[in-house]
Amino acid sequence: MIPTAPKLPRDGWVATASSEESTADNAAARVLDGDRATIWHSRWRTASSLPQWLTIDLRTAQRVSGLVYTPRADHRNGRIGRYEIRLSLDGTAWGAPVVTGMMADDETVKTIGFAVSSARYVRLVALSEAGDRGPWASAAEIDLLGDPGLPPPTQGDPSVAGVWGPTIGFPLVPAASAVLPGNKLLTWAAYAVDNFGGANGYTQTAVMDLTTGQVSRRQVANTGHDMFCPGTSMLADGRILVTGGSNATKSSIYDPRTDAWSSAPDMTVGRGYQGQTTLSTGEVFTVGGSWSGGRKAKAGELYSPKTNKWRSLPNVSAAPFLTADPAGVYRADNHAWLFAASGGRVFHAGPSAKMNWVDTAGQGKVTDAGTRGDSRDAMNGNAVMYDIGKILTLGGAPAYEKADATKAAYTVDITGGTPTVRRTADMAAARAYVNSVVLPDGTVMVVGGQSYPVPFSDQTSVLVPELWNPATGKFTKLATMATPRNYHSVANLLPDGTVFSGGGGLCGKCATNHPDGQIFVPPYLLNPDGSRKPRPVITAAPVAAAGGAAVTIGTDRAVKGFSLVRISAVTHSVDNDQRRVPLSSTAISPTSHRAVIPSDPGIAPPGNYLLFALDNVGTPSVAAQLRIG
Repeated sequence: MIPTAPKLPRDGWVATASSEESTADNAAARVLDGDRATIWHSRWRTASSLPQWLTIDLRTAQRVSGLVYTPRADHRNGRIGRYEIRLSLDGTAWGAPVVTGMMADDETVKTIGFAVSSARYVRLVALSEAGDRGPWASAAEIDLLGDPGLPPPTQGDPSVAGVWGPTIGFPLVPAASAVLPGNKLLTWAAYAVDNFGGANGYTQTAVMDLTTGQVSRRQVANTGHDMFCPGTSMLADGRILVTGGSNATKSSIYDPRTDAWSSAPDMTVGRGYQGQTTLSTGEVFTVGGSWSGGRKAKAGELYSPKTNKWRSLPNVSAAPFLTADPAGVYRADNHAWLFAASGGRVFHAGPSAKMNWVDTAGQGKVTDAGTRGDSRDAMNGNAVMYDIGKILTLGGAPAYEKADATKAAYTVDITGGTPTVRRTADMAAARAYVNSVVLPDGTVMVVGGQSYPVPFSDQTSVLVPELWNPATGKFTKLATMATPRNYHSVANLLPDGTVFSGGGGLCGKCATNHPDGQIFVPPYLLNPDGSRKPRPVITAAPVAAAGGAAVTIGTDRAVKGFSLVRISAVTHSVDNDQRRVPLSSTAISPTSHRAVIPSDPGIAPPGNYLLFALDNVGTPSVAAQLRIG
């Protein structure tokens, strides 16, 4: 059970600030008076500037796990935008921020969580005003959250368990995310930053600059598309196709080269929670999705970037993909695990116990590919291609919600055409609503989830991630997370070989919204003392290559090999475009290497990839970006 962190009693607390407009009764003490109509405001009658800070003295050291910021309701000026929170035991030594981020420019109460820590002093630092209206900061009320009573975090040897970075606050709940060129991360929620519902025709988005840590927010309205619970695909040219969701027939495209959203043609069928993936042809296949747009069987369709049109596939019925969910098709056709293969075909690995091959030519065709070993239906489990034609599936439950999840994991090898399924070692914990991320060395990180899945709940959360090793077939426990990541959470491999994990919730005025994320540093980057290992550097690499091409890659030292990981997008834990492709290479010299791009676009579908060099102990470089096709 994951208890909710309680608000600490404020008796005896003292608030101080870097500046306050005391003549207007805007003193720091007002954040503790229990009246939202009174506020602290930094000095505004005379010169003021940012940053400004507000410090709460709890009078004694206590266990603290979050800060609740209530913005002023009478006026927008002074609402805090970018912020950081620092802790201290003595009011003098503050250390690094425990959380940084950006708050939305609205009246909603903001809950900012962070790892449980002992502190007497908690300082909220305003780095910007949310609407850039002036050099001010304000707050109506400040509360602090106590220890939720979680088990003590297990860290262990960093070279075995990895480490988590500080919490990063977002101005929305990141329920969908995609890695962008320029070391940036795109996230989005729904029509609201913390809630969904209806078909409102606009979406709240945020972009995090992974280099600076700064987050910028934007409302996207020009496409008329509420992009909650969509299908997501990375197109061959690096654009992101987002389909369906709350506006069930809509399609939108984000172009990272211009930082612009545009409309794409409507789908032939309205969908939400559909399965979707980019094919070897560069087209996009989608199927199912009865959460939105009507509860009925929803056959597949195909989007062509060349013609900018959708084409129905009437012979690709949703029926072969269904689970036996007691809620019927509304839940049974959700979140299909789809993998592009040669010749425009698709392999369907689940979450139904039955697997299928899909031919997208003409009117389409579905061929039975057998069952996934002794697996039951595994809705809200996960699947990832960790090597050429090799898929790891894990977790899930026989129903979308309120059914026990499983610890079971399987490997599915489709290289021979007829799938070969093997049961690999079980995970330490059962998980549904789980994310998995393939790493450059072929291991797979498993993040978050619940052992008994219930939407918008943090009960039965699994806070210990695991790492699966294909060489041993076993899972290893990693360092404990600070925040549950369940329904509406995401995880992405970042260009520096770390992993972003964030989101969860998106349920309005609930206690389980998590508008934040953390970055995990995997064991392969760390020494036992927690210091960073030396890592190879790619000194030269092409920015584009055709399938079958031999490319020259320069490094600053001898390396063992190279791998490609396709840049992809994730929503509701589904990341069908994610795959790792190890490259065949030979050394020309200790620092010059010839690598061959697979000629079959079914192995390396066209699109943007992260190119990693790995040294003799498996430490990856920071990635170079390579476009294939």
